[in-house]
Amino acid sequence: MSGFSAARQYMVDGQVRPSDVTDERILDAMLAVPREAFVPAGKQALAYLDLDLDVAEKGAGQRCLIKPALLAKMLQAADIKNTDRVLIVGCATGYAAAVVSRFAAEVTATESDPALASKAAAALAQLGAQNVTVRTAAAADGDAAGAPFDVIVLNGATEIIPTGLYAQLKEGGRLVGVFALSQPPRASLVTHFNKDYGHRELFDGTAPVLPGLERLPAFVF
Repeated sequence: MSGFSAARQYMVDGQVRPSDVTDERILDAMLAVPREAFVPAGKQALAYLDLDLDVAEKGAGQRCLIKPALLAKMLQAADIKNTDRVLIVGCATGYAAAVVSRFAAEVTATESDPALASKAAAALAQLGAQNVTVRTAAAADGDAAGAPFDVIVLNGATEIIPTGLYAQLKEGGRLVGVFALSQPPRASLVTHFNKDYGHRELFDGTAPVLPGLERLPAFVF
C-alpha cells in the first residue's frame, strides 16, 4: 500500500468511522478519491490530517477543504440518493464534489475564486468525474440557472441565513452546512416542505466561513 493509500485508509478508519459515519457509500468514496490530488504539491503531506486545509494561492485569502470527518457527517445527514442532483457551494479545489459524485446522479460545484474553480475542474476531469460541472459563482448566488436541487452542501460555514440558496432547493430538498450564527457554531440540516424551511441542528462543528456568507459588521455609535 502506498503512503497516500495508507493515509487515506487511516483517515477513514481513524477519523471518519469514529465520528459515527456508517454510510458505506461515503466511506467507500473517501477511500477511493485521492485527496492529495486536490491539494497543492507543497501541502500534499497534510492531505489526510484532521484539519481544515487551506488550498488557496498565496495572498488570495483562506479557502479550505473542510475536515474529512465533518464533511462525511454532513453528507450522511443530507441522505443523498443516487438519483439526486447536488449543489456543492464553495467547492475550493473540488474534493467534496469528487466524493459526492460517486453516489449522486449529478453534481454542480460553485467556487467564487476563478483560479480555484479552474483547478477544481482540472482535478475532477483528471479523475474522470464526468457527472460534475464546475461554475465560478459567489457562494450566496449558488446556481439559479441549474436549480432546483435535491441537496445543497456548504463546503464551509455561513454567518448569515442563506435565503438565496434555500430558494434553490426542490420540494423535499435538503441543505446542510455549518451555521455560525451564534456560538458554538453547529452543523445543521435545512429541509424544504410546503413552501417552508425547517431547520434542525445536528452537532457542534467549526469550519472556515465561505466568502460572501460573512456576517455584516455591526454599526457602532
